[in-house]
Amino acid sequence: MKKLFRLIKKAWKFVLLFLLILLTFSYAMFQGGFVSWFLFYSFLPFAIYCVALSFYSMNELEVTRIIPKTDYNAGEQLKVTVQIKRSKGFPLFYLLMEDHMNEGLKFAQHLKPPKALLLPGMKKEFSYEYIIHELPRGEHFFETFTLKIGDPLGLFQKEKTFEKESKIIVYPAYTELLYRPFENQYDQGLTASRERVQRDTSMAVGVRDYQPGDRFSWINWKASAKRGEIMTKEFEQRQSHDVFVVMDCVPDKHFEPVVSFSASLIRAILKKGAQTGLLTISRERASFPIRGGEQHLQELFYHLAKIEAKSYSAFDKVLETDGLFIQQAVSFMLVTAQLTKPLIEKASFLGQRKGSITLFLIKGQKEAPSANERSLISLANARGVRVIMIHEGEFTSAFSEVSMWS
Repeated sequence: MKKLFRLIKKAWKFVLLFLLILLTFSYAMFQGGFVSWFLFYSFLPFAIYCVALSFYSMNELEVTRIIPKTDYNAGEQLKVTVQIKRSKGFPLFYLLMEDHMNEGLKFAQHLKPPKALLLPGMKKEFSYEYIIHELPRGEHFFETFTLKIGDPLGLFQKEKTFEKESKIIVYPAYTELLYRPFENQYDQGLTASRERVQRDTSMAVGVRDYQPGDRFSWINWKASAKRGEIMTKEFEQRQSHDVFVVMDCVPDKHFEPVVSFSASLIRAILKKGAQTGLLTISRERASFPIRGGEQHLQELFYHLAKIEAKSYSAFDKVLETDGLFIQQAVSFMLVTAQLTKPLIEKASFLGQRKGSITLFLIKGQKEAPSANERSLISLANARGVRVIMIHEGEFTSAFSEVSMWS
């Protein structure tokens, strides 16, 4: 049906063009004179161009989208170059191009699909550029191009869609933090946080008698031969903090700062040489085990790039359901923008069973805590839950004493 409608529409345009030619010719024949014939001969090239354009095939056009790289951080600028090539030099009066992208990128930037009006003439190669000044966090897709050409009279127009998919990943913006492990704070005072002692096997500081459980590779054969008994290497002992980060994914106006701070926190912990895991519950539950290394950092950042505020469970329910499944005693760091009494109660219970608890409360720039939040912070401190209020744009104060409420 649509094909028949397009055929009828095209036929009607030919009829209309023929009528215009006939009208101008009749006017020149009956009126006579220079003006009437000049009008006829001036209209004739436009009519011929319309006929030629109706037979022009847009399949010869080749469209290429050039994106400098595929990985970005939120807030960065993206410059996209679009190149068009064709094999024939048919004169094009205009070319209207529209680049279609996924809805997340358009809505975040309040953009319509980028458009460009080009006047290629008889050029076989031409291009244009457009810039997205502040990329939003997420996985974004550039999908298709829509190209339109037409004649000066507006009688004949052609449109074609080109499938040209491109993908970029925009990681959350992060701030360089100096991570320092906290001490546990209780009513009785300050105590050292529970840490897992590890041996640094890259540096031997002496030898000692063999003990059950020592690895075979630790045996010092020279010392064993001299003393006539098995001796093992004595390594320098160091303490490392395992940290498990739990991020709140409940819809909130401060969700982007929550993601940004979580990314900054995770990066700071791993860069310090410690190990960390991550738990988020959005549309789906995602749990990453406690590990270290650059590959683990990239995996966590990729997850945070795509995370959305789609959680249907309150943050305290997340702790109640998932917190106790962590086997070892670790330092829990909770990141949220909403402080509630049930959350403090669940965090306190989790801290008593598993390890120290630090709750980062994310606020807007220069946003003061409410009276209820001040009361809840005092309650949290009394129950052994450290609450640190972080303002957007001031993430570097996360591990300073100034940001801590006691």
